[in-house]
Formats: sequence, structure tokens, C-alpha cells
Amino acid sequence: MFGCLQFLRFGWLEVVSCLFPGFLFAGLAISKYVHLPIARYDALLIYCLGLTLLFWVVRLETWREVAVIFGFHLVGLGLELFKVRVGSWQYPGDAVTKIAGVPLFAGFMYAAVGSYLCQAWRRFDLRVSNYRPVLTTIFAVLIYANFFTHQWIPDLRIPIALGLLVVLRRTWVFFTVGVRRYRMPLALSFALIGFFLWIAENFGTFLDAWNYPDQVSVWRLVHPSKFGAWSLLVSMSFVLVASVKSLEGRLYHRGGTATVETSPQHGNANQADG
Repeated sequence: MFGCLQFLRFGWLEVVSCLFPGFLFAGLAISKYVHLPIARYDALLIYCLGLTLLFWVVRLETWREVAVIFGFHLVGLGLELFKVRVGSWQYPGDAVTKIAGVPLFAGFMYAAVGSYLCQAWRRFDLRVSNYRPVLTTIFAVLIYANFFTHQWIPDLRIPIALGLLVVLRRTWVFFTVGVRRYRMPLALSFALIGFFLWIAENFGTFLDAWNYPDQVSVWRLVHPSKFGAWSLLVSMSFVLVASVKSLEGRLYHRGGTATVETSPQHGNANQADG
């Protein structure tokens, strides 16, 4: 019985951590089936900007988290501009806020990942032990760069992913559900989040937010290989959030405890109860 209650508690925390992605997909669905007075992508941009402001006003997100999420937006937009240019996918329909085939709202799909990470960090009381910031950041940058360079040189995502696994082999993430403390390998959390992002991508393409070349005429399931791509992108997303969290107690919230422990020793706050 306790296990079932814990599963329900875990599910509820995940749901409330996904408020921004949930509202984003609601906007995608409504804009697909409801006639709008302006272009769909223009309306979605205004909608996402409004969501971001609302989350800050009602204090669902702090200004630091909004800044991190804005960083996600820029990183994602840069990737979108390149991928659309080389024909990896396309955005149907015209819009005033569309640049080089990419609507500016597209960056918010990456920002939604950032919002989830920030929300989950707080709601699950996340702590990360034995994090290696420099090496993890290097591999995250390599992952991002490979999404561009594999157009001209061999795709190196597998060796990069293996290298990242080596770097993260002793890194654990601790989280709280109810009265119980749990832990899992950080690399495993990347894979799990990547899987659910792949599912979300299927919904996004079904709602015609964007299309892969084989989905232009008729919708098809997004290729499972994208699951691995999303798992790798999550690592880059995590680095952005962890960079801020590792400075807690020093950069801001003086007297607080950093939620990212970069030393090899586990603090008492990082110990799991079960």
C-alpha cells in the first residue's frame, strides 16, 4: 500500500513540475483546431511569453530560473535555425515572427525542458553528489556541437555518450517523495527524461508544431533514435541548471546549502533513507 501511495505522490510531483510543458501543449492543441485572428506561430509566441511572465508573477519560477530558461530558449533556437536550414525538419505555415524558416516560439519548446528541471529540482528537493562540473560541461558542449558537425564529419554521439557515462559513473541524484528519500544514477535520470521527451515530440509533430520529412504527407511515429538524441540534450540542459544550483550559498541565498555537491564526499543532506 505504501508503495502505491509513493508512486501516486511521485506522479503528482511530476505533473505539477510539468506545468509549463503542459500549458505549452495545450496551446499547441488549441491553436491547431481553433481559428485564430493572427498566424498560429505568432499567437504561440505571445502565449509562451505570457506564460513565462505569469509563472514569474505567481512565483512558480524565480527570476534566476527565468534567466536559465531564457538560456534554454537561445540554445534551442540556435539548433533549430541550423537543423531547419539543412532540412532535418520544417515548420509548416507562415508567420511574422518566423526567421529563416524557424518561428521564434520554437525556442520555448526547449525552454519547457528548462522549466521542468527547475520545478522538479525544487519539488523533489533534488541534491546531486559527486558532480564533476568541468568534465560534464565539456561533454555537454561536445554533444551540442555534434548536432551541427555530424553534417560534415562522422556522427560522434556514441563515443561522446560513452565518455559522458564514464564522467557520471559516480554521480548520484537524491530526491524526496513524501517522507522517503531516494537516489538514482544521474545518467539514468537523463535517459528517463529523454524517453518522455521523445513521447512529447510525437505529440508535438502530431499537432503539426513541426514535421520531419517523412511526416509531411502523413503523420508517422518519430524514429526511436530521437530518444537517444533527447537524452543527450538533457545533459546539456542539466549543465545550465546545475551551474546555478552549484553556487547556492555562495552566489546567492547566503547561509544556504548548495544543492550540487562537487566534492567526492557525500554530505549528510545527500544520504538516502531508502
